[in-house]
Amino acid sequence: MTPAINLLKKKGISFDVLSYQHDPSHQQFGLEAVEKLNLPPEQVFKTLVLEDTEHQLLVAIVPVSQQVNLKMLAKAAKVKKVQMAPQQKVENTTGYILGGVSPLGQKKRLMTFVHQSASDFKKIYVSAGKRGLEISIDPVDLCTLLNAKFTIF
Repeated sequence: MTPAINLLKKKGISFDVLSYQHDPSHQQFGLEAVEKLNLPPEQVFKTLVLEDTEHQLLVAIVPVSQQVNLKMLAKAAKVKKVQMAPQQKVENTTGYILGGVSPLGQKKRLMTFVHQSASDFKKIYVSAGKRGLEISIDPVDLCTLLNAKFTIF
């Protein structure tokens, strides 16, 4: 069990867990999930942790096949600028290792933005908090749990 799975169970949210054997040489973690689980890439979302100019962290949940538009995300977050957060800070703050960062069950709750395209689907896939483990979840339930907003970035 991961903190993400435990949180979903505790809150009574409907979800499924999918697993695959993670290849340590594969560094595109989200795309590895797409390939190994044979999932549509537009429904598999990666969890990115970014840092603003005040060193505050925020989370962007974006399709694995896309990049984050940093300017648009900064505008949505009402900050001047954002950049990818340092690995050690991400891991210390979320409690997860890179490649297994789930938007759910993080040690510290961070401001979270979910890419608008997630709202096009009845379910999306996000990390369950461990490399090789994904959760399928209704994106509306995800946003509700995280107090997140669907945003274009």
